[in-house]
Amino acid sequence: MEAAVFILSLIDCCVLIFLSVYFIITLSDLECDYINARACCSKLNKWVVPELVGLALATVLMLISMHWFVFLLNLPVAAWNAYRFLNVPMGNMGVFDPTEIHNRGQLKTHMKEAMIKLGFHLLCFFIYLYSMILALIND
Repeated sequence: MEAAVFILSLIDCCVLIFLSVYFIITLSDLECDYINARACCSKLNKWVVPELVGLALATVLMLISMHWFVFLLNLPVAAWNAYRFLNVPMGNMGVFDPTEIHNRGQLKTHMKEAMIKLGFHLLCFFIYLYSMILALIND
């Protein structure tokens, strides 16, 4: 059971890593003017809910399997994504809005957030990998 939890979490984490890299690439394309703001935001907003589901899945798996340290590690990131998703201002296209992405340095903020998430997912990847190997050896 424990190994299966970490295998699922590892797969989920790999998907989230690729998603974070996609966010970074798309935001850097916008920063370099390779794509326009509307195309960038529509591409990124498609992946906000799947990212939220992936983070919630990893968090719930750790809660159910009673791995408290990893659960508490995942909880703030999942809560932050849920907060961002639920507090989108009225009239905006989504978390990423083309009319506001260039205002008030939001592009830099989104880029920093994507980099931090990438670092977090890489840290979680190695924690899950270590825990999976440990669980497989102990079984």
